[in-house]
Amino acid sequence: MRSCLPMALAFAGLLALACNTARANPPGPAHYRVIGYAMNWHPEQARDLGKLDTLIFAFAEVRRGRVALSPAAVARLQPLLALKARDPELKVDISVGGWGAGGFSEAAATAAGRKAFADSAARMLVAHGADGLDIDWEYPGHHESGIASSPNDRRDFTLLLQAVRASLDTAGAEHHRPYTLSVAVADGPFVSGVDLAAVDRYVDWFNLMTYDFCNSMTPDTCHHTGLHASTLAPADARTTGRAVKQFLAAGVPAGKLVIGAAFYARVFGGVAPAHDGLYQPYKKFVGEIPWPKLKADFIGKQGFVRHWDAKADAAWLWNAQTRTFITYDDPESIAAKAAFVKAQHLGGIMYWAQGLDPTDELLEAIWRGLH
Repeated sequence: MRSCLPMALAFAGLLALACNTARANPPGPAHYRVIGYAMNWHPEQARDLGKLDTLIFAFAEVRRGRVALSPAAVARLQPLLALKARDPELKVDISVGGWGAGGFSEAAATAAGRKAFADSAARMLVAHGADGLDIDWEYPGHHESGIASSPNDRRDFTLLLQAVRASLDTAGAEHHRPYTLSVAVADGPFVSGVDLAAVDRYVDWFNLMTYDFCNSMTPDTCHHTGLHASTLAPADARTTGRAVKQFLAAGVPAGKLVIGAAFYARVFGGVAPAHDGLYQPYKKFVGEIPWPKLKADFIGKQGFVRHWDAKADAAWLWNAQTRTFITYDDPESIAAKAAFVKAQHLGGIMYWAQGLDPTDELLEAIWRGLH
């Protein structure tokens, strides 16, 4: 586990003690985190603030090696920060990166670059009154999203997080408060550029992006956010359960693993009709549908029939006439994920994204399942 920087101030000593205690006793079954990524905020959702532990604003960016918020991002961030006045227990973190967001490999490549990244991130949190930083580098050692990568990313990512942790601890000592550090990470081959055991020393938790298992770059349909492997799934199919097993095998404590839920569906067209479209080749990736529209216009409507995969704990829709396949999370699959979190003593559930469920139906399912 990571060690806090030695500090002379009395508060700093208390902060270091708190850090060491957290490292020795990572979050366990006594409390499960409910974390939502948010690009915007619907005012009516304030009624459910008590069901959230952390909102993670998306996104800051890496600009010339520094972490920064655009003016438009600052404007979107402000309503989230204002929620802290209504609910003092709510934490609002800032995520840097996202799919296709570059600058990480370059910044992490040198000690000077890592320090500039880390110090700018800490200054950003202090300036805006945020509670922590989330790093969403998709992905170290990979360039599928069109960003630069390097064979050294695996080493440099660990060093970058070490630098960020040091800067956050220094800022915490100066401002008499702790700042958290989390990372958004994928599984399977996409985590090959991350030394999980080394990274674990510096982060408070891992946000596992256990969704988008099938997308425009994969050849077949699947349960895009499935909990377990379907009977039809190939041996190397990605699932939430397999992701957790991979991270545990690497030495990450169960209590630091926060699995992901999707508040949107993925749609595939021209799908081969066997097995009602499940794990079949397709002709076109159609796109995404937010949960409210999926429920209002597709589930049980327009020829779409809901199916449930009892082995995978996942739902899907199939339209035999149009040969359209839709994969998604719903309250039933989320309840299964919550039960899995409890059974495995994991850290909780996070989701993408807050604005895709303005009535908070899926958030309610997460909260109810974990509590």
